[in-house]
Amino acid sequence: MYQQEPQSVTFSILINDIDKGIIKIPQFQRDFVWSLEQSAKLIDSIIKGYPIGTFILWESDEVLRSVRNIGGANLPDTPSGSMVQYVLDGQQRMTSLYASLKGLKISRDNTVDDFSQIYIDLVANKDNTIILTNIEGHNPLEVISLKDLINGGLSVLAAYPQVLHKKLEDYKDRLTTYRFSTILMRGASIDVATEVFTRLNVGGKSLTVFEIMVAKTYDATLDFDLSVKYDEFIEKLEQVGYETISDSTVLQTISILLVGECGRKNILKLDKSSFISMWPKAIDAIEKAVEYFRNYYRIPVSKILPYNALIVPFSYFFYHHPNKPVNDMKLYLDDFFWRISLTERYSSGVETKLSQDIKRMDLILQNQLPKYDVQVDTSKEMIINNGWFSANRSFIKAILCLMAYQEPKSFNDNSIVRINNDWLKQANSRNYHHFFPRAFLKKKSEDEFYINHIVNITIVDDFLNKNIIRAKAPSVYMETFKKQNKDLVKTMKTHMIDDLNGYGVWNDDYEAFFNKRAEKISQELDRRIIPQKLGVQQP
Repeated sequence: MYQQEPQSVTFSILINDIDKGIIKIPQFQRDFVWSLEQSAKLIDSIIKGYPIGTFILWESDEVLRSVRNIGGANLPDTPSGSMVQYVLDGQQRMTSLYASLKGLKISRDNTVDDFSQIYIDLVANKDNTIILTNIEGHNPLEVISLKDLINGGLSVLAAYPQVLHKKLEDYKDRLTTYRFSTILMRGASIDVATEVFTRLNVGGKSLTVFEIMVAKTYDATLDFDLSVKYDEFIEKLEQVGYETISDSTVLQTISILLVGECGRKNILKLDKSSFISMWPKAIDAIEKAVEYFRNYYRIPVSKILPYNALIVPFSYFFYHHPNKPVNDMKLYLDDFFWRISLTERYSSGVETKLSQDIKRMDLILQNQLPKYDVQVDTSKEMIINNGWFSANRSFIKAILCLMAYQEPKSFNDNSIVRINNDWLKQANSRNYHHFFPRAFLKKKSEDEFYINHIVNITIVDDFLNKNIIRAKAPSVYMETFKKQNKDLVKTMKTHMIDDLNGYGVWNDDYEAFFNKRAEKISQELDRRIIPQKLGVQQP
């Protein structure tokens, strides 16, 4: 059991421990955000002897990824043989205090706050503000910088009128003898420390699982820094358009591979050495899953992946089966992908469902077709009734994946449309084109639900959508493309529009287009699902 040791620490001891590298700011703490004015008020309270709250420190021999440079100062590593004390509560106050007394310059958001510009008004009444950040209009011999007061020698202080010497000594004494209230937690595990931190910060933003795991898994000897490793991984994924995979998905994958579960508690209980050892294997499995999504399902960017969480079971599959699946195994895997996406399975309770689906992956790895407890409806009616176009819905994303699989070509020259994550962040992205333009259909008094429908969406490049098509009737803008593109019929097939006449394009018949394309999407989805009766999940 850990101990909580209340202490009263003098100014000199606190600053000395920071200078020696004993007191550190753990990585999971937020950035220093206090302004110069907030810091000045803190010093004003100390000068007047007011309490400024308690610092809670966690003494540990664990080496965490810590912010070494408190307030930007160049501080040493913790001395050999000394225990490090991590600040769990009071980071803003402590950094403000240290930066103010050292006169540090702190860079933030392209600006620099100069903490040497904190002054003591030597003639101010004790009931008024004593600490200033702006001395314009003040007599230079009636103000002194905090840094000079603490660190200045006799020559600095002697430059002030003798009548103020007593006040200079008094203020310096108040600062250097001020006793800071601290609670030192000894013998606590990192789980306890991060839980204490989270509870102390209930008014702010709780620590994420990733932030806690960054602290827990840091190992200087093995050169393992989860934050750095993840950033490097995302940079690599960015090259193939999959940079939106979240840190939680990566952690869920590692947890599933290690213990078969991926809830918050499961992740936080993972053994540090096992986690570090699994990292390269898990990353390799994720990369194989990404490659499969890109090359086999032809999903060019992660933004249209129905769920980030799909990475987890597919990574599990490729961890145990590094080679590409073939024959029945491939069909079972495809069936799994489309079932999860179209039934919107991971929209709630994702951790529990992932653990269940790993058992389904085990069956697929044994070349068996899993049973499912929800039927998949790929009918034309289902698509029509549930097709309101929202780029964040997995059902809609699944159909966008279906469209991307066709490798859509540009209307004007039959070149491949390049899909970009940056263009797919919202439903009005320039990559998404209403084949029957919204303005055109609104003039026809068409209902908004049927205007902004996935059936009316095609994937085009930004230039075409913005500069050529605009609000023109399909018969008008398609006539232009017919003259430019001799392969227009083939081009339109890549958009699942098989027959320009039959789909009502040339006579601007939206009802014909809507029904024909809904039918086509239904047929394509139906081909990807293996029919089966509902059953209970096999063990």
